[in-house]
Amino acid sequence: MNFFKKYFKGDPHIWAIILGLSVFSLLAVYSSSGSLAYRFKEGNTAIYIMRHSVFLAIGLVTTFILHIFPYKYYARLSQWMMILVAPLLFFTLFFGVEGNNAPRWLSIFGMSFQTSDLAKMALIMYLAQRLASKQNEIHDFKKTIAPMLVIIGLVCVLILPANFSTAAMLFAVCLMMLFVGRVSFKHMASLCAIALVMMTLLVGSFYGLQKIGVEHRVVQRGTTIVNRIDRFFDKSEKDDLLGYNFQANQARIAVGTGGFIPSGPGTSIQRNFLPHSYSDFIFAIIIEEYSIFGGLMVIVLYLSLLYRSILIVRKCEKTFPAFLVMGLSLSIIFQAFVNMAVSVGLMPVTGQPLPLISMGGTSILFTGAALGIILSVSREVRRQDELKARKIVGEKLAEEKTVE
Repeated sequence: MNFFKKYFKGDPHIWAIILGLSVFSLLAVYSSSGSLAYRFKEGNTAIYIMRHSVFLAIGLVTTFILHIFPYKYYARLSQWMMILVAPLLFFTLFFGVEGNNAPRWLSIFGMSFQTSDLAKMALIMYLAQRLASKQNEIHDFKKTIAPMLVIIGLVCVLILPANFSTAAMLFAVCLMMLFVGRVSFKHMASLCAIALVMMTLLVGSFYGLQKIGVEHRVVQRGTTIVNRIDRFFDKSEKDDLLGYNFQANQARIAVGTGGFIPSGPGTSIQRNFLPHSYSDFIFAIIIEEYSIFGGLMVIVLYLSLLYRSILIVRKCEKTFPAFLVMGLSLSIIFQAFVNMAVSVGLMPVTGQPLPLISMGGTSILFTGAALGIILSVSREVRRQDELKARKIVGEKLAEEKTVE
C-alpha cells in the first residue's frame, strides 16, 4: 500500500477502474482471438494474447508516465499537436493504409497508427486550452468563437469520410465543452447548422461522384456510411442473418446466448462466426461468456470513471484542467457506450473499439494517454486538498495555543 501511495498518484479509484478494465481486456481478447489464431497462426492462440499484453503494458506505462507531469505542460503540447494534426489527417485520407475498408492508418518506418485518435486527443486538449484562456472574451464571436469553430470543423471534416462515428463523437464532445465553456447557444446553433449543411453537401458529392464513375476509395467509403445507416433501419435486412447486417446479427446472437448465468472464459461460440469479435464486438463476447452481469460490470466501470472525473472537475480551481478532464473523460465514455450500443443492436455498425478492452495498439495507447492526463489533474487536485487540510490543521493548532 505504501508503494502504491508513493508512486501511483491521483485518484486511487481511477487506478482501480483501469485495473478492472485491463483484467476484462486480457480475458476477453484471449477468448475472442482464438478464431483469428486458427485462421492466420495455425492455431497458436498465445501469439495474439502476448501481443495484446505488450500493447496493454505500453498503454499502462503511458498512463503512469503522463500522470507524473504537471497538467500545465499539456496546454503547451496541445498547440504543437494541432499543427501536426491537419496535414496528417489529409495525408491519411488520400494515402493512408486501409483498415475496415477505410483509409484510417498511417505507416511510418514500419509502424502504423490511427491518426484520428491523435487528432481527437489534440483537438480536445487544444479546445480546453483556448476556452480557458479566452473566458474573458468568450462572447466575442469574431475574435474568440470563430477560430475555434474553424478548427473543430476542419478536424471533424477530415476525419468524417474515413471514420464517421469518430467525427460525430468528437463533434459532440466539442459541443459539450463549448456549452460548459459558456459559449452562447446562438453560436453553438450556428456551428450545428454549418455542420449539417456541410455533411449534406459532402454526402451529395459522394453520390454524385459515384454516379459519374469516380471510384476513389474516399468516395466509396462515403456512400458506404450512408448505406450502412439505411440498412440498420431496414427490417428486412435485420431478419436476414446472412445479409448486409451479418455482423450485427451475429452479435445479437452472442448477446442473446449470454443469459443470466456466466458460462466462463473461452466458452464463446459466436467468436467463430462474428467478425472483429476481438475489437468492434468484444462487448458481445463478454456478455456471451460472463452473462448480462459481466456486461453490467463493464458498464459500471465506465460510469464510475465518468463519476470520478466529474468529482475531479468540481474540485479544479482553474478552468483549463476542468475542461481538459471533462473533454477526455467524455471522449472515452462516448466511445465505450457507442461500442456497447452497436454490440447489442441499438446503433449501426461503426467500427469503434471498446476503450482499454478491445485489441488494438493505437486505441490502447491513446486511451492510456488520456487516462494519464486525467490522473495528472487528479494528482494536482489531491495535492491542493492536502495543502488546504494542513493549513486548516495549522490554524486550529495556532488558535489552541493562543487560547492557552
